[in-house]
Amino acid sequence: MQYYVKDFGAKADGVTNDAAAIQAAIDACSAAGGGRVVLENGRTYYSSSIILKPGVDLHLERGSVLKAHSDLETYFHPNGGAKDDGVDRVGTPVTLKPSYAFIYAKDADNIAISGAGAIDGNAYAFVGRVSQYYVTGDFYPRPTLIYVEHCNHISFTGVIMRNAPFWTLHPAGCDDVLISEIRILNDLDVANSDGIDPDHSSNVRILGCHITCADDCICLKSSAGNMEYGPCRNIVIANCTLTSTSAAIKIGTEGTGDFENVVVDNCVISDSNRGLSIQIRDGGNVKNVSFSNIIIGTRRFADSWWGCAEPITITTHNRDDDTLSGHISGIRFRNITCDSENGVLLSGRDGNHIEDVLFDNVQVTIRAKSKWERGLYDLRPGIRQTIEHIPSAGFYMRRADDVTLRNCRVRFAGDQLEDFGEAVRCEDCKNVSLEQFDGKAARPELEDVVL
Repeated sequence: MQYYVKDFGAKADGVTNDAAAIQAAIDACSAAGGGRVVLENGRTYYSSSIILKPGVDLHLERGSVLKAHSDLETYFHPNGGAKDDGVDRVGTPVTLKPSYAFIYAKDADNIAISGAGAIDGNAYAFVGRVSQYYVTGDFYPRPTLIYVEHCNHISFTGVIMRNAPFWTLHPAGCDDVLISEIRILNDLDVANSDGIDPDHSSNVRILGCHITCADDCICLKSSAGNMEYGPCRNIVIANCTLTSTSAAIKIGTEGTGDFENVVVDNCVISDSNRGLSIQIRDGGNVKNVSFSNIIIGTRRFADSWWGCAEPITITTHNRDDDTLSGHISGIRFRNITCDSENGVLLSGRDGNHIEDVLFDNVQVTIRAKSKWERGLYDLRPGIRQTIEHIPSAGFYMRRADDVTLRNCRVRFAGDQLEDFGEAVRCEDCKNVSLEQFDGKAARPELEDVVL
């Protein structure tokens, strides 16, 4: 059955708070065994927090807008409103469940959000400009646009999600999650406006999505706030187009739990501060990850954003003196084309080397693109991690073992080569193999390969 929110009293005038009417429709739909709650086209539904219930498909017709209310006091509190002390730790990790959520669900199986309408997070009601390069809020974390916890067999299809003041779509502790052909359109200067953040979730498919956002487009997490759930595992990301002022696709940094069995295929990354990133700062481990058939274009943004235009980066470093970072192994990169302002970076730590990494047919072209300083690698966050000044190599690896570069190529382009270095540079690495490698250093006074 279909339940039209206007039949439950929604004014849909963009001014009146329609939360009670939308919630009444959701409650009636779920109580009847499930169905579709419809927001009709051509109208704006201004609303405080709403809670999805089992069996409900919240359907936004093309041309409809569900806009988040600007009054924070009317929002739902997944963690009871407790302050998240993560802001006081290195890298401002999320240590609790979200403080506020616009659309929320828990223990609600078989829910969906569908249609071609838009969900608007009203970001600028919660943030202010810090500089010309970014805006942020005076509290953390700001409202999550959609937070669903411990919900199974759920779908998000077709909708537009935009103007998120914090993370956009955050499924936590969920199993069997389909995210298909959605658009996430956040401004590229709104801090923490991640696109999709599967957290301790399994059997997740992210297919055919277009995402532009500040911070990470797609970020797998195993957050401390949801440690009652299992690893983040069995993830497929395919056929997506992505632009980010941080990483387009990332694993971490909230990584108190493990990550395993991840496939990323057939994606295009453009104009991003980073392309692919595995960034471990907590105790979770990463294994069995495959990236294939990906085009990556990076350029550097202001240093207020993590990343220095690395197309691929794998790092494991301690978040602080009390947190030992997890292990990374079994990572595969096949058929990757990079056009970037920096090269590939692998950086382990003493006593915890990155292991078993294959680069097969990875092409790296490094050129100056932006006004920002080059010859840098960004190792934030971490109590002693910062931006390091090192000439950019095609592949820079340190404390990484059993790494194979097969049929890989490095080229340095343009005439601004003073910030660029060797084709391959290795430090404290064991069993690095170059098979049919093609690459020369940026400048003739440098060695092509330093092992």
